[in-house]
Amino acid sequence: MEVIETQNAPGAIGPYSQGYEVGGLVFTSGQIPVNPENGNVPDGIGAQAEQSCKNVGAILEAAGSGFDKVFKTTCFLADMNDFAAFNEVYAKYFSSKPARSCVAVRDLPKGVLCEIEAIAVK
Repeated sequence: MEVIETQNAPGAIGPYSQGYEVGGLVFTSGQIPVNPENGNVPDGIGAQAEQSCKNVGAILEAAGSGFDKVFKTTCFLADMNDFAAFNEVYAKYFSSKPARSCVAVRDLPKGVLCEIEAIAVK
């Protein structure tokens, strides 16, 4: 098992890692839309989905993988009314259409609107 760490995604805000590579598979932790350069969270679901995708991408890249190698994602939304706007951004990054679960949750860290985790091959 190899821990994945990059300065291009937000550091863990708890007792976990940004990701792991195990047996040729890459597992990312859920990525909320925190800009790793300044710690800010953008306003609105579109901008937040964009930042969450960028954060996932940075971890995948650090592991030697990429969006085209993702085969499963789990997405969490604070409000299912944001589903269509979230999908519009998500589709630009996950164009290979990996298997996905998308659920609405009561609350997310830092009060953000979305969180994305991914599993990919290396």
